Amino acid sequence: MSEQIAILDFGSQYTHLIARRIRELKTRALVFSPKTPAKNLADSKGIILSGSPWSVIENNAPIPDKKIFELGIPILGICYGLQLIGKIFGGDVLNSPKREYGYSEFYPVSDSLFEGIQEKTTVWMSHGDKLIKIPPGFKVIGKTPNSEFAAIKKENIYGLQFHPEVTHTPEGKKILENFLYSICKAQGDWTPSSLLEIAQKEIKSKYRDKGKAVLAYSGGVDSTVSAVLAKRILGDKFIPVFVDTGLMRKGESKEIEEISEKLGLGVKIVNAQKYFLNALKDVVDPEKKRTIIGREFIQVFEKEAKKIGAKYLIQGTLYPDRIESISDIGPSHTIKKHHNVGGLPEKMELKLMEPLKDFFKDEVRKIAKLIKIPEEVYGRHPFPGPGLAVRILGEVTKERINILQEADYIFIKTLKGLNLYDSIWQAFAVFIPVKTVGVMGDTRTYSNLIALRAVTSEDGMTADWFPFERDDLKKIACRILNEVSGVNRVVYDISSKPPSTIEWE
Repeated sequence: MSEQIAILDFGSQYTHLIARRIRELKTRALVFSPKTPAKNLADSKGIILSGSPWSVIENNAPIPDKKIFELGIPILGICYGLQLIGKIFGGDVLNSPKREYGYSEFYPVSDSLFEGIQEKTTVWMSHGDKLIKIPPGFKVIGKTPNSEFAAIKKENIYGLQFHPEVTHTPEGKKILENFLYSICKAQGDWTPSSLLEIAQKEIKSKYRDKGKAVLAYSGGVDSTVSAVLAKRILGDKFIPVFVDTGLMRKGESKEIEEISEKLGLGVKIVNAQKYFLNALKDVVDPEKKRTIIGREFIQVFEKEAKKIGAKYLIQGTLYPDRIESISDIGPSHTIKKHHNVGGLPEKMELKLMEPLKDFFKDEVRKIAKLIKIPEEVYGRHPFPGPGLAVRILGEVTKERINILQEADYIFIKTLKGLNLYDSIWQAFAVFIPVKTVGVMGDTRTYSNLIALRAVTSEDGMTADWFPFERDDLKKIACRILNEVSGVNRVVYDISSKPPSTIEWE
């Protein structure tokens, strides 16, 4: 198994970015609760202490097992992590009268952590507390105009007041690379083949009593990779099931059937459109929608599982789903429930297998390429598990589904015709239950509003809006207005993530 860097998550919004950067540098990164015993981290090549919304001077502030500092493993504290190191080793941390947030000039001292870094570089700060007295035995290896102790070191224990994991710190990735290869002596063995090995091991380790398994198949890259791996390992003990909820995009059910046949997966299709629409009747709250859909999915799969005597449910859950849904790792905040994570019932008759639960989307695509899944599958834009239910603001009705399906179909088809689809990470239309006044021909209209969303991203955890050419955006809007009955206004969403999420609900 690949060597690993352990990240202790104290609730920072950037913890997932630390993991991403480490993995981009070809080293496995795993996120752990700050309560993890030191002995459970002893096999790590290095330990990183994340930032946090907490203050180290608060009585209930999360702290790690102090025995991690006795392991002899290199440790890097980032922001809150530096302040923890300072406090634990006898330094002083106080709430600063001048909060340091945003860009700052950083002046490093010669050290292996900063090898190849300029004498003055830009870094990103985000902290209110400040280390005002360096711990005994530590030395200063970098400062900013507002932070005299912006980087400290004692033997192989390091602290940085700034965030090297964010793109706002241009030399940040190089600093992390130095930590990995110069200090932790990592080998860089996190490759597509190691990803594949971990995914397969997850299935094998959970599959113990040789019962049958069903898989929640959607036709996307996550469920397709999970299905192909499950088929390889479980053979005829495995059945992928596609539930047609009526919340899919136009023509998608037929496409999914064709793809599954091409891959030899033998997908069973269950038509449950009326079932889901009835369950969502009069439901407006998006979290209730996700919870209901998660519950209904499980009920459908448990019913199908009973027919074949299955004991397991396999899902293509990803790492970002887990971070945004439930705080099962660190003291982070729930952003939204994903129907296949936070929306699952507490008690299920099926045992859950999630072979991709520790991977980002781009890593899943690497696995897909390795196991020869067609590009038409791994190149598809992500689609939420709850489907169009979370792209229809307010109540989900058959009429609204039909309008959104047509608008979304035109949007995506036009993007492909303009050769823009592959330049965009995710694009979709949103139905907004707001009637607006318009005029078509000589007739006054009072019809629906459609919002368009298109973003660029690497993993879905951060994203920016796609800068369309004016004529291209005009072409898309005109087609929707002319071809979709019941729509008389189209708007384009130019919000980034954060502060917005990619999906509207």
